Amino acid sequence: MAKAVAAALPADAAIMVAAVADWRTKELAGEKMKKRGSAPPALVLTENPDILATVATGRKRPKLVIGFAAETGNVVANAEAKLKRKAADWIVANDVSGDVMGGEDNRVHLVTKKGVEDWEPLPKDEVARRLIERVADALG
Repeated sequence: MAKAVAAALPADAAIMVAAVADWRTKELAGEKMKKRGSAPPALVLTENPDILATVATGRKRPKLVIGFAAETGNVVANAEAKLKRKAADWIVANDVSGDVMGGEDNRVHLVTKKGVEDWEPLPKDEVARRLIERVADALG
């Protein structure tokens, strides 16, 4: 697990917004990789550790573990699968196939073990506010 995340535990809640990166090169180059004609160098990738799953299954697990799912299709179904696969309590899922990344509004689905809440399109700061209010309610 990332050292900064491990150092922050234990905590009441963990909101894991996005993966740092899913993949990295398996080997680090010791120097600049120069052009070699027309073909780029072959890069072998390896998967990065899954910080969300590690926090959710760790011995210092927060009471509430929340992950995000940026999806381009089957938004809710993919989020439900991620909820189980990552052992999270909630997944905040949104469809990023449109202009969400550069747009003002966001439509999210809050996926929990109890079901799915479809939130109306809201400004991103309102999505954050609503999510934090839900976290506060859940933690009592």
